[in-house]
Amino acid sequence: MSLMSLLIALIAERYLSSSAWQFNTFYQRYIGMLKQTKLFADYRHSTVLSYLVIFIPVLGCYFLLAQIDNVLLHLIVSTLILIVCFGCVKTREAYKCYLQSAFKGEMTSCDLQRLQLLQDKNIEEMGFGQTLVWLNYRYFIAVMLFFVLFGAAGALFYRLLTTINECANEQDVVVSDAAHENSNCEIGDGNNQASQQLLFWVDWLPVRLVAFGYMFVGHFSKAMPVWLENLFEFEKAPSKVLIAVAQMSEDYMVDADDCTAEPCLLVKLAKRTLLLFLALIAVLILTGILS
Repeated sequence: MSLMSLLIALIAERYLSSSAWQFNTFYQRYIGMLKQTKLFADYRHSTVLSYLVIFIPVLGCYFLLAQIDNVLLHLIVSTLILIVCFGCVKTREAYKCYLQSAFKGEMTSCDLQRLQLLQDKNIEEMGFGQTLVWLNYRYFIAVMLFFVLFGAAGALFYRLLTTINECANEQDVVVSDAAHENSNCEIGDGNNQASQQLLFWVDWLPVRLVAFGYMFVGHFSKAMPVWLENLFEFEKAPSKVLIAVAQMSEDYMVDADDCTAEPCLLVKLAKRTLLLFLALIAVLILTGILS
């Protein structure tokens, strides 16, 4: 069932662009309800409450699915949750706008698109292609891995954790329903070190597995030294590890005047890596190693 859910969700995600299917829409409403309670009004100031914000819906999802005995209904609910966790319409739109601006020669617009995406996703300074490599991991491959290993509750856990960290530097504002489509988050004061540390360790192993996948579908011998160098690195940010390996896995000559070369080549590499993991998951499920 996991394989079927993955295939349906990956196909559906590309066509369900409505805000009703976007994770941030549900997240905004969830946070809005929590802020109406006295206990969670200032949850950002408490590590325990911050973890509860994550684990309450995750446990609710787990116990809900555990109560569903019907196989078809279980498949439908799991798939719907996965579709919502995959949603990243704004990132895809940013990529299209970036390419359109680049083909028109509007370099200033390209840089603004890049900076806006970095700000929206709370990512440190990096190139546009590098940003897309990291977001492909965060929104697709990592969610796939957590779904296959831990079910829909696992995918929900990872997406909640990443969203909370993306919103770490946002000011605590109340947004209207109309703003849900244009705003990524409604979150606190940056007191987010506990969730950032948790995400670091949650990403530590998957990032190295995915980086190996980049090597496998790219320039293996060229990227292997970089992968080995970072294999037991416990200080380096997971995004830097993945991007370093991805860049060495692709042969490209970047023209200083062509800002489309790097993003396009790295996106193609990311897509090949996603297909590799999808094929690997299919083999593991069909052979009975995974269920």
